[in-house]
Amino acid sequence: MTRLTLFPASSLFCAGLLSFSAQADTLTRDNGAAVGDNQNSQTAGATGPVLLQDVQLLQKLQRFDRERIPERVVHARGTGAHGQFTVTDTLSDLSKAKVFAAGEVTPVFVRFSSVVHGNHSPETLRDPHGFATKFYTADGNWDLVGNNFPTFFIRDAIKFPDMVHAFKPDPRTNLDDDARRFDFFSHVPEATRTLTELYSNSGTPASYRQMDGNGVHAYKLVDADGDIHYVKFHWKTLQGINNLDPKQVEKVQGKDYSHLSNDLVAHINKGDFPKWDLYVQVLKPEQLSTFAFDPLDATKIWPDVPERKVGQMVLNRNPANVFQETEQAALAPANLVPGIEPSEDRLLQGRVFSYADTQLYRLGVNAMQLPINRPRVKVSNGNQDGAMNSGNTTSGVNYQPSRLQPREEMASARYSSSPVTGSTEQKKIQREQNFKQAGDLYRSFSKKERADLIDSFGGSLATTDDDSKHIILSFLYKADPEYGTGVAKVAKGDLSRVKALAETLVD
Repeated sequence: MTRLTLFPASSLFCAGLLSFSAQADTLTRDNGAAVGDNQNSQTAGATGPVLLQDVQLLQKLQRFDRERIPERVVHARGTGAHGQFTVTDTLSDLSKAKVFAAGEVTPVFVRFSSVVHGNHSPETLRDPHGFATKFYTADGNWDLVGNNFPTFFIRDAIKFPDMVHAFKPDPRTNLDDDARRFDFFSHVPEATRTLTELYSNSGTPASYRQMDGNGVHAYKLVDADGDIHYVKFHWKTLQGINNLDPKQVEKVQGKDYSHLSNDLVAHINKGDFPKWDLYVQVLKPEQLSTFAFDPLDATKIWPDVPERKVGQMVLNRNPANVFQETEQAALAPANLVPGIEPSEDRLLQGRVFSYADTQLYRLGVNAMQLPINRPRVKVSNGNQDGAMNSGNTTSGVNYQPSRLQPREEMASARYSSSPVTGSTEQKKIQREQNFKQAGDLYRSFSKKERADLIDSFGGSLATTDDDSKHIILSFLYKADPEYGTGVAKVAKGDLSRVKALAETLVD
């Protein structure tokens, strides 16, 4: 029997501490070809963008995008609202995008959601919560697609299908199984901070109005001169943060399995319009190398980087038809406008492809013609036909370039130029720092919030296999000894084994 280690041989786990073994099969693509690396996307150099030639990445994401008909694979349970975003503090010094011009008012549609659970699941279930905003800007539609957590569980899009599969019910029984999740996350130490968010009371918000939102990823803002700055976007609720503790969850679920949707709809209907301020954190390109971790890693926040206010969003109108608006809203990070570009964040690079591809599959190639997705600027391209085409094209010119019907390319809309060096490679991010930010987050909680986190995390972890349980506990202990010790007690772990495993970890 082949010994299957839980971590590569280069890891610092002590020999003899783990005992799991299984017969090993060769991992292949659908065509039967062996996969050489299923952990890291191909990039142009150590810090360069992800390459389109990575067929394993593309196939995994394409197959994953098509797993459900017609419900969204993730973010199925959602609630939407219309509103407007008003710039109060211009970003024109950082970006040529008109949405950031002084005094600009932009219509928006926001879709809030839970991530893992299905369309008719109770909204009290523990989950990250989506916060996706479609800006109908004067340059075209820009979608800022994020969550209430500022970080994500993984740092590379090649692991996204695996992560969601681990979160979803067991395909044999269609029942939730914490053991499957922790089996996966015992191999993903970079998830420690976001798992801490999930098992804290932030995983069970009391109200969509009373939670923050985050773009999660770093983006590039480009000014009129082509200068680049890296930014992270953060929505700050003006209603105050309000989460449910475990006892409140049980009480609320017994009375209202749609508490998040009911709350948002009711407050907008009575004229109590929720508001959020938008902030950005800004880094110059040369600052990226000064951090102990990779700032383009989606599992990390940017501590001690100042926040700069941009403007305020008000949601003031509920959908007239939930299916036609909320369910047909096609939000994707690929919907960008000149002046806003994706960074080299490996997770974002995959999402730029995957989310748009999912919407094409779910709604069809003409999804952008639907009223909820239609930009307020004129659309002029050579796209044609396809299912449910509601356009009114009368021209015979469905190509470009053409003298018969010129469609000029705007030089100012070209992507910025970024230097790329090195060889194509599939290697993990080098500056990981997997545990420090999880410890910082734990220590930021109140005594009660820590106790709730420990009980919630420990209760779920107790049901998993022994090896995975102790590996996860070692991650928590490495983040903060009090944190790891508390969860180990609830999960009935062997603290001496946890400490031994933690000693092998390097942050």
